[in-house]
Amino acid sequence: MKILVVEDEDNIARFLVLELQHEGFEVVVTADGREAAQLVSQNNFDLLLVDIMIPGINGLELTRRVRKTSRVPILLVTARDAVMDKVSGLEAGADDYIVKPFAIEELLARIRAILRRTERIVDERSQSLVIQEASRKVFAEGLELELTKTEFDLLNYLTKHPGIVLSRSQLIENVWGFDSEAETNVVDVYIRHLRKKLPRQVADSIETVRGVGYRYEPATN
Repeated sequence: MKILVVEDEDNIARFLVLELQHEGFEVVVTADGREAAQLVSQNNFDLLLVDIMIPGINGLELTRRVRKTSRVPILLVTARDAVMDKVSGLEAGADDYIVKPFAIEELLARIRAILRRTERIVDERSQSLVIQEASRKVFAEGLELELTKTEFDLLNYLTKHPGIVLSRSQLIENVWGFDSEAETNVVDVYIRHLRKKLPRQVADSIETVRGVGYRYEPATN
């Protein structure tokens, strides 16, 4: 899992990087809010750890900007403990808020709690398919799949409507967009691509309904 640390105090940044790497996270660090916004636009992070008082743009403004295009979890860090600061952070779109000084155990617990909330286990019985919507990652039988944006969006939409027959037109509207000029047969092409990349058990869960479209039926054994 990949975390972006946005912290302008060098000693704190180094401490966080060491602790997070020790816990197995991949860590990218920056001290500037504008650079952080650029990094978010160019990478898939699993979580942002953002100090409010940073140069460039502050943590609240960074959170607002990120929320316009991404649902990546954001944990705000600050030395201020005013109620309005917490409210402002949450209203800006942050998922949680921690006040300095904090124990590293508490920070790690909050990070894990946030990551659990953003992970959707599609097949509850076998956990054979796990979708992390914030980072746009998909794991099947424990292995990460390399999916294109459209493949991810199509699988995500199908699995959010288990047992429901979705027409090709519905899939075009909700995956490609209402103003898309894509032909309905493009859905069939992408379904074939998905089935090739998914393990057989998961691929078989995407059922073809002749003359209509597709239905996702999770495995029952």
